[in-house]
Amino acid sequence: MNTPPAPPYSLAATLAGKRGLIVGIANEASIAAGCARAFVSAGAAIAATYLNEKSLPFVRSVTDPLGCKFLLPCDVRIPGQLEAAFARIEAEWGRLDFLLHAIAFAPKDDLHGRVVDCSAAGFGLAMDVSCHSFLSMAHLAEPLMKNGGSLLTVTFYGSERVVEHYNLMGPVKAALESVVRYTAAELGPKGIRANAISPGPIRTRAASGIDRFDELMAAAAAEAPEHHLVDIDDVGALAAFLVGDGARRITGTIIPVDGGQHLMA
Repeated sequence: MNTPPAPPYSLAATLAGKRGLIVGIANEASIAAGCARAFVSAGAAIAATYLNEKSLPFVRSVTDPLGCKFLLPCDVRIPGQLEAAFARIEAEWGRLDFLLHAIAFAPKDDLHGRVVDCSAAGFGLAMDVSCHSFLSMAHLAEPLMKNGGSLLTVTFYGSERVVEHYNLMGPVKAALESVVRYTAAELGPKGIRANAISPGPIRTRAASGIDRFDELMAAAAAEAPEHHLVDIDDVGALAAFLVGDGARRITGTIIPVDGGQHLMA
């Protein structure tokens, strides 16, 4: 087995003994890929999902070097696939310590048009894949997190500010952030935490669908106090902290990792 690439920071063995599921790796440039590397670097064992057979080689390029325990097919639009993935985890591990939800989708026509013009079907599909799927995963993870656990998802500051060309995904991410808060409140008594990471613009496969994304990235770098864009390893470092015991009292939060861009008017 190849040695996984080390992130540009040290996480020691802060996640030793923990087991987590990662949903949303598309390729080596995915935010979920940066998080996967960070989790493994910190000592965790991971399982992951892939969207379909076409995507499988790209996912394997990330997961194989990390010693991923098993890969599970999971398209949340196909009834039963998500439930089957969690059933496999229960059969193989019997428990789950953390979950990363890093998937989002909107039909191209609805994403590139005005929000007021989006179709009911497109809005519903975007909400189902990008938001309700997090609730579904939380529901399925709950009985596996017998001793508590951590649920993570990924959002964007276009949820609270109008970002040109982000369009339909703004309201969808706003709903996702609200879902995180309610999940944290409802599952908190069981020791299950829920948080969302809000990175600055990162060039990923999902982001490539946003119109004029290069302009958005340039503006972000210019606005941020550090004048630097973040990368998937920056997100991974935060994700690894949030699923670890050091963050055991952090829940219901939307945490930016954007070089300070969220500070600027």
